Amino acid sequence: MARALKVFRTPIGFHDAYVAATSRKAALAAWGADVDLFARGAAEQVTDPDLIREPLAQPGVVIRKLRGSVDDHLAALPDTPRRPAAAKKVGEEGAPAKAKAQPKPKHKPKPKPRPSRADLDAAEQAIADADARFEAARRDIAAREAALVRERRALDADRERERAALESGRHDQEVAYREALARWRADQD
Repeated sequence: MARALKVFRTPIGFHDAYVAATSRKAALAAWGADVDLFARGAAEQVTDPDLIREPLAQPGVVIRKLRGSVDDHLAALPDTPRRPAAAKKVGEEGAPAKAKAQPKPKHKPKPKPRPSRADLDAAEQAIADADARFEAARRDIAAREAALVRERRALDADRERERAALESGRHDQEVAYREALARWRADQD
């Protein structure tokens, strides 16, 4: 029987990552986590119907949802005073502020793409499909067994009724025979 899906959530940057999975281990795998986020208190199971609807519609797929609005995120930034470009330092008379030469950032190689979960998802789906097929077959067998039990009970009831009627007829025949035998013996004397 297929295990029930649960929805789990972990924060990722400004987003919450939701996933519908059969276990915490499966959720960690879907997130690509190599540490137990649940043990660290960085992940949790979610039961709110509004939050679990979308992940349950796409089991195993990580669904990202923005946590708060853009305004909330901007308001959370630390206050750092910024100097307008035209402002002058004390002692700079008339000379515009010179921009310091910024070193060119080193070219970083493009990161390798994350491995695809497609084959793993397909294997997990194949297991879930097989479990569903076998469970449906078991339900079908159970229904047929119940039908056979009902059929056997009906047959037993029919047998009892017919046997009772036949026993009653035999009894009547026995009475008639004994009476006829008694008359015959009386005639023999």
